Amino acid sequence: MSRTLTIDPVTRIEGHAKITIQLDEAGQVRDAHFHVTQVRGFEKFVEGRPFQEMPSLMARICGICPVSHLMASAKACDMIMAVHIRHTAAMLRRIMNMAQIMQSHALSYFYLSAPDLLLGMDAPPEQRNIFGLLEADPEMARAGVKLRATGQKIIEILGGKRIHPAWVVAGGVASPLTEEKRAEILALLPDALVLAQQAFERFAPSLERFQAEIESFANFPTLFMGLCSKQNTLEFLNGDLCVIGPNFEPLERTSNAEDYDELIGEAVLPYSYLKSPYYKPLGYPAGVYRVGPLARLNIVERPGTPMADRAFAEWHKVDRQSSFHYHLARLIEIIYCIERIGELLHEPDIMNANVRSHAPVNRAQGVGISEAPRGTLIHHYGVDDDGLMTYANLIIATGHNNPAMDRGVLQVAQRFVKGDELQEGMLNRVEAVIRAYDPCLSCSTHAAGQMPMQIELLSAEGDVLSRVARG
Repeated sequence: MSRTLTIDPVTRIEGHAKITIQLDEAGQVRDAHFHVTQVRGFEKFVEGRPFQEMPSLMARICGICPVSHLMASAKACDMIMAVHIRHTAAMLRRIMNMAQIMQSHALSYFYLSAPDLLLGMDAPPEQRNIFGLLEADPEMARAGVKLRATGQKIIEILGGKRIHPAWVVAGGVASPLTEEKRAEILALLPDALVLAQQAFERFAPSLERFQAEIESFANFPTLFMGLCSKQNTLEFLNGDLCVIGPNFEPLERTSNAEDYDELIGEAVLPYSYLKSPYYKPLGYPAGVYRVGPLARLNIVERPGTPMADRAFAEWHKVDRQSSFHYHLARLIEIIYCIERIGELLHEPDIMNANVRSHAPVNRAQGVGISEAPRGTLIHHYGVDDDGLMTYANLIIATGHNNPAMDRGVLQVAQRFVKGDELQEGMLNRVEAVIRAYDPCLSCSTHAAGQMPMQIELLSAEGDVLSRVARG
């Protein structure tokens, strides 16, 4: 008989999801899907609020990457005000955003994925965690903790606190950088750069041990999307939105954030609250693309800082279609962020006190696009003449990757899962392909028309007392 395997919950990710695997009568994988089982309502919550509140409100979407939402939201508000923020404010925003990317990448690589990479996909599940990593390799575990703490500390120095800082505001940032804060951040960077470089030098040579995973972890041709600078180097905040094809050929490049609606469509699938974006000119599913570190390094010609550029030489030696290489890409981006933060802190105008522009409502709509750790983040707002929010549309980085994650689950399940000889390590690999994307599911769901929903009231014994269904 055919049967269904369910992995619920998917572990070592942010948010709630499950995976279902359908086996045929012979025990072979017939189909598999990634289901996002939660839904957020921020697009409705914010209606009627003054648009100037949006950065701080939208940061509450997530405790893992609040800074990312601050950046995209503030950029949308800048457009509503029709202001070009001052150069110093733009540099300070970049520093905080790169500190966010650095700490989030460290969390993903060292805390969530390194137990698989160091201890092995088949290691006992009670060992595959940060505590097992600490026991097996204390130096590596401490490096991960130190790198994440460094990114969080930079956010705290600039914004006053590590989680949900209110420092990034419409029109710029709330306060300038002082010499004391500048010196404090600079003192953190040398040790962090050594740790990041050591992590990269250790991981890159180990890739040959993961050939089966590299071949099957969502390894298929797709498009790639992300921001890049005018010089085709990494740019996480103010670059052009670029789309390249499966052979890495340029397809689209625009500096106009409002063009996103012409480029991106969203398919609604019956088994997930997370929609499936696609590149409109090619339609769905031909226009499926990926975002995040893998996409960003595939789009650029080089990262743009000395040590990251040297590490990037390894990038062209790997199969750049494999989502397994999100891990390698994160380590290269950590190196880049540390170096680039140091460069920006030495810019002559970095401590200019003029860091905020003020203006009333000058446009009815604003779109902000930035790069979050997990990929391209889009905030689109509409306001009335009084500056009150009438509309919000958010396309979150994890959402962009949803179609590729779904296809990746099927690919890895067909490679590793055998119904007649099930082993825990087989199912761990199915989860691991999701962890490669480092999804942030609490951020990523948003509304499209009428969403199906079922609410059940249970007794203390678990009996269903009442049920309300919609859709």
